[in-house]
Amino acid sequence: MAKLVEKTLSSKQIYDGKVFKITKDDVELSDNRKTIREVVHHNGGVVIAAEKDGKILMVKQFRYPAQEVLYELPAGKLDKTGEDVISAAKRELEEETGYVAQRWESLGFIWTSPGFCNEKLYLFKASDLSFKGQHLDEGEILDYVEIDKDEVFNMVKTGIINDSKTIAALMRAYKL
Repeated sequence: MAKLVEKTLSSKQIYDGKVFKITKDDVELSDNRKTIREVVHHNGGVVIAAEKDGKILMVKQFRYPAQEVLYELPAGKLDKTGEDVISAAKRELEEETGYVAQRWESLGFIWTSPGFCNEKLYLFKASDLSFKGQHLDEGEILDYVEIDKDEVFNMVKTGIINDSKTIAALMRAYKL
């Protein structure tokens, strides 16, 4: 395994934005060759597979980088490095759908794109839901929808749902 390890020799921040930072790192490979790695640093986030009466809570929103409206599970960024992930999941579920859940199950985490980014998304399954009221973040525009569980799975199979975090969380939540 040691032959797969890379050692950071130096790191220089080249971008500092609202959502992420980028560093340019000088790296030594296990065979002593040197290379450069550009890394996007992100605080991470949460994704929630919440079900109510056989329906999965979903959101539809325009995603600017994709230039289209996507179906997704409720999700969001951790406010800061070290934010408690279950608190963030509860906050995001309520903000985006208006629901609070009494039961929470951790589904582990995923790396979104580990070839260049350290973003880690924590996946949860939420149940025993009650409606409290939606309150979106400023600048957040989305439609909340409830879709029959079998229809959601069909939307994944037919390519209507292409959001990777949503697909990963559904796979873990429903053992597809």
